[in-house]
Amino acid sequence: MMKSFKDKRVLITGGAGFIGSSIATALVKYGARVTIVDAMLPLYGGNLFNLKEIEDSIEFIHGDIRDEELIATLVKDKDIIYNFAAQVSHLDSKDHPLLDLDINCRGHLIILEAVRKHAPQARILFSSSRMVYGKILHTPADENHPTKPLTIYGIHKLLAEMYYRYYFETFNIDTVTVRIPTPYGPRQHMKHSKYSVAGWFLRQSLNGEVIKIFGDGTQSRDYIYIDDVVDAFLRLGMGGRSGEAYNLGTDERTRLVDMVDAILIETQSGSKELVPYPENYIVANFGDYIANYNKIRNDVSWEPKVNLREGTKRTVEYYKKYRNYYW
Repeated sequence: MMKSFKDKRVLITGGAGFIGSSIATALVKYGARVTIVDAMLPLYGGNLFNLKEIEDSIEFIHGDIRDEELIATLVKDKDIIYNFAAQVSHLDSKDHPLLDLDINCRGHLIILEAVRKHAPQARILFSSSRMVYGKILHTPADENHPTKPLTIYGIHKLLAEMYYRYYFETFNIDTVTVRIPTPYGPRQHMKHSKYSVAGWFLRQSLNGEVIKIFGDGTQSRDYIYIDDVVDAFLRLGMGGRSGEAYNLGTDERTRLVDMVDAILIETQSGSKELVPYPENYIVANFGDYIANYNKIRNDVSWEPKVNLREGTKRTVEYYKKYRNYYW
């Protein structure tokens, strides 16, 4: 990693957020020259404390990816661009579809156009989501699984993926898409329940509250620890096939109720309760989601290394120490 990234010029959009700041911290360690742009919109996880340990080693720009002039300036001369700027809630996308479209689609078109005009040599990585698949028809789901999103958020993530592929096929822009399942870990947004179910449940547990699980809690997910997400993005920053989409996943088939139990064991606080779905609750019936990640394993030798128990332990330790910066 040190050999690959030393003196590389890297731009991270949404870089004060959960994943972006974690990647920035790793890149600084490996000698990259990191620029971060973040609009610091209050609902989406931007937190300057996430950058505290590297603040003297990066350039931070308070700005929005929808600012065409700013983005055109920032992409110039960059070697790698990591795009994490986004509207992050699939629930809010239903109530504010035009905002979701503006940030998650138009914002990324602005970035792609800027790269086409001013940094055609750059590799550009897009943070997508498992929600592009919609209802899961077979498990584990590989990258060829049908994409029929059930939410506006998923629709716009898929549309953005198509933009990235189009710019690769039409303009030979070096794009890579990464489909992330359910990430968790230090630096995650904890102020509301719409960002991350794992993060919100952890907050409730540390507060000594009752975690209410809608339904029977048996739905399975890939919960992936942040260090494994970072490792994947670093490997794909320097390797992997242009124009392709890659799944991230784990080797654990974790039920929702088991994820909650892992939290309760580590916090030794709070409790859980199974409750019926509230009336008029929006249930996007995805089914179980377990990813087939053979493609990224074969292309860049990526493997998840941190299991749920260890990842939960590390996460709880972090928020016990720094909760005042996230509550």
